[in-house]
Amino acid sequence: MAFGDRKSERVSFERGIHVYVMGIDGTWRRDCVMIDVSQTGARLCIDGSIEGLDLKEFFLLLSSTGSAFRRCKLVRVAGDQIGVEFLERDKLAKKKPLKPQTTKEPA
Repeated sequence: MAFGDRKSERVSFERGIHVYVMGIDGTWRRDCVMIDVSQTGARLCIDGSIEGLDLKEFFLLLSSTGSAFRRCKLVRVAGDQIGVEFLERDKLAKKKPLKPQTTKEPA
């Protein structure tokens, strides 16, 4: 599958956007440049080797503080570029409103 085979329209950046990839457990972090992005994923140019990194699931940090991020998984590698797919937030993890508990007073 080529980088051009996307389900949704993508936006390419002339100079790229400086971002970071970081392990889910926070034990590693790499600088990278986001080359293009769509609603479903992105193409990144990684600074340094990705050998030995767990890219099954990781964070794409869109800010240096980590306040803007997306959870991702690796879908392809081509040299120093990787294709990532954004993972949807778990819809089941949404908290259900708590029902008020009724307490009976002793008689």
